[in-house]
Amino acid sequence: MSEQLLKLDGTELCVERFGSPTAPTVLLIAGGAQSMVWWEDAFCARIAEAGRRVVPYDHRDTGRSTSSPPGRPSYTSHDLATDPLRILDALGGGRAHLVGLSMGGGIAQRIALEHPERVSTLCLISTSPAVPAEHDRGLPPPAPRVMAAFTDPDPEPDWTDRDAAVAYRTEVERPFAGDIGFDEPRQRRLAALEVDRTRSMAASMTNHFVLEDDSPTGARLDRITAPTLVMHGTTDPMFPMAHGRALAEEITGARFVPLPGVGHQQPPPEQWDVVVSAIVGHTEQS
Repeated sequence: MSEQLLKLDGTELCVERFGSPTAPTVLLIAGGAQSMVWWEDAFCARIAEAGRRVVPYDHRDTGRSTSSPPGRPSYTSHDLATDPLRILDALGGGRAHLVGLSMGGGIAQRIALEHPERVSTLCLISTSPAVPAEHDRGLPPPAPRVMAAFTDPDPEPDWTDRDAAVAYRTEVERPFAGDIGFDEPRQRRLAALEVDRTRSMAASMTNHFVLEDDSPTGARLDRITAPTLVMHGTTDPMFPMAHGRALAEEITGARFVPLPGVGHQQPPPEQWDVVVSAIVGHTEQS
């Protein structure tokens, strides 16, 4: 693996690479307020061992990438959605297999619709349709505990107090756990990694959520041409499983893989055998 800070169009984006540089690229796109640490090294390595170049990266305002003042992002949703293309260009151009989770799944859908020539395959995890439908999908809302996390959040800590910052970042994830349970030691370990390498945790936990949605109008999921795999936790409290099924039904030829007991989260280690096998098999298509 090799971490690198790319300077692209006046923006710094931190990427990491696993596997052979000549292997097909699998670009991992994390969720809102998530740096690359949530794609665990061992998870990335397992995909790389199957003959892929695996590239996770830090979104703007996460990890070591460019940071803006808290509450005042210096970029747009469109910038976030086109950063993967800038990264691919910097790494040699061409196409990639996109794996997007939650907000990252929305970004992956947008790229597949607007730049289909850059997408070899699409894998959407724990996410929801990012474009409107011609009909009301009737998708269920988040669980009450998730809604409460947004409407009545815990007070932010003193971000200069490392222990308090790690505790806060750990607890932020708790409402999103599924029936498989909340692995607090693992979450705390990842939270500590994130706190220790992030330029501004205050910006990281805020700025993605104040961006205005600038998705293009008129886009439809049935216009996605990339072979698509949808994986979704059966107990996702943010996007209940109907969201994943809607994606699989509206994207022509998409395959749906349920993840038993998983919530709204990166696939936990208990599911890596299933998830890694599915991603490796899916990315053999082109």
